[in-house]
Amino acid sequence: MAEVELRTVRDEGTTRADAVIVADDDFIAEGGHPLHVHEFHQFLHVPIGRIVVSALGRDYELSASVALWIPAGIAHSARFGADSVIAVEAFDAELFRLPYEDVTPINITDAQRRLILGRMRSTRAEDDDPEVFAALSAGHRNCLPLPQPTSHTAGAVARELARTPSDPRTATEWAENLYTSSTSLRRAFRAETGMAFSEWRTRLRLNHSLSLLEQGQLVSAVAARVGFVSTNGYILAFRRHFGQTPGAYVRSSLDRSA
Repeated sequence: MAEVELRTVRDEGTTRADAVIVADDDFIAEGGHPLHVHEFHQFLHVPIGRIVVSALGRDYELSASVALWIPAGIAHSARFGADSVIAVEAFDAELFRLPYEDVTPINITDAQRRLILGRMRSTRAEDDDPEVFAALSAGHRNCLPLPQPTSHTAGAVARELARTPSDPRTATEWAENLYTSSTSLRRAFRAETGMAFSEWRTRLRLNHSLSLLEQGQLVSAVAARVGFVSTNGYILAFRRHFGQTPGAYVRSSLDRSA
């Protein structure tokens, strides 16, 4: 499938972008992808390795657990290592209505991962498959990106917290239960997810809280259920990560569904 490269030219002191269609094989440079724009919606998944996609002044790091939707018409570039494996799904923008207006990272599910890997191995996978589009665009649009740790100990903690986000154990207490040091556990979370254990757990709890809020549960009940010590602490964390209070989030969700 062809892509559109943006070439910046200067004309009498102004800057404009000329679009030139370039074939994929000639367009992808070693170790990266220069600034370009697609005429189709693109879903990117990295089952092995990591890549960084830059768009609209922001960088998005993709891994085996965080994928990315890029709507048609948004200029972006990419950097990737030689050992990265990149799975790409493209969907005709005239045939499919993407629920995301902006570049949107999502936490890829096991079912989505199996679907994509199966299509990579298949010789009969077809483009613009409505069932594939529905499966890949079905995630909660507001969830915070949450890379999953890959080591044995950190992964075990992540899986337990995913089942019970309210678990109050500290990194030190988790380390004691797993017969490792708290330093090693904290270092693993930082190296494998790009964030400290406490920040990773806060994001997990906030993500779990979204569906509870949309079910109509009280903010105080949601805060306690996902593990925040106080309602005020939950509200502050929610506002820091989502740019609004839980109450405002619920009101905006109701407006979208009306």
